[in-house]
Amino acid sequence: MSEFLLKAAEWEQVTPESAGWRYLFFGVRNGSFSSETGDAEVALVPLSGNCRVEADGRPWELGGRDSVFDGMPWALYLPRDTVYRVEGDAEIAICGARCERRREPVLVTPEEVEIEVRGAGNATRQINHIVKPEFAAERLLVVEVFTPSGNWSSYPPHKHDEDNPPGEVVLEEVYYYRTQRPEAFAVQRLYSSRHGVDDTVTVRDGDLMLVPYGYHTTAAAHGYDLYYLNALAGDRRSMAAADDPDLAWIRRAWADIEPDPRVPLVR
Repeated sequence: MSEFLLKAAEWEQVTPESAGWRYLFFGVRNGSFSSETGDAEVALVPLSGNCRVEADGRPWELGGRDSVFDGMPWALYLPRDTVYRVEGDAEIAICGARCERRREPVLVTPEEVEIEVRGAGNATRQINHIVKPEFAAERLLVVEVFTPSGNWSSYPPHKHDEDNPPGEVVLEEVYYYRTQRPEAFAVQRLYSSRHGVDDTVTVRDGDLMLVPYGYHTTAAAHGYDLYYLNALAGDRRSMAAADDPDLAWIRRAWADIEPDPRVPLVR
């Protein structure tokens, strides 16, 4: 078992202390609950269902998709030092990052989420940009990724563990996986010669992968589309990453290959 893979029934929340990094939090909660952001900025992303969120004396309604495969996301950005209450039947991903400055809450609607079709051939996938580098946050970044069955994602393998802007910045990251069927699976590889790591693991619905460093890539098993939610945090508002130099040539080859017509999977 990889020390970086947290199986679905064996984790509740990732904190900087539990992950051994500086900024990033991640958790998933169901139904109604009360909480506070503390010293972190937070993005609430409903995975399914509907909810009403009250914070700072204001209400927001968000959600509405039956599952992550059935619609575009909503999100609510809440600043640090905020007490909030969630009411409803939603399953919600809570993405957070420690920060210094308190900003204003922001509701992100499905119409505001940018869809990017990335890659070509059997490395085509859909990126839903929820909290982009241009978003008025301090450290937090959030994207959803849909990978059609049999396709590769996060490919070529890339890393973001060295501060070398604009080509690469340091980012802590989690991959939270969802599938449409319990028997579905995907394969995740994380490797770094500098850190002495080369892990290839099977991931299933509800599993979570920590990516503190190293090159990483994912492949969806044939017959089942794959969803994962990436939450990231770092000192720079950038998602710049460095490709594995042995595999970077693949990007140039995409110029002669059409994107997979199944993408976008969700609109």
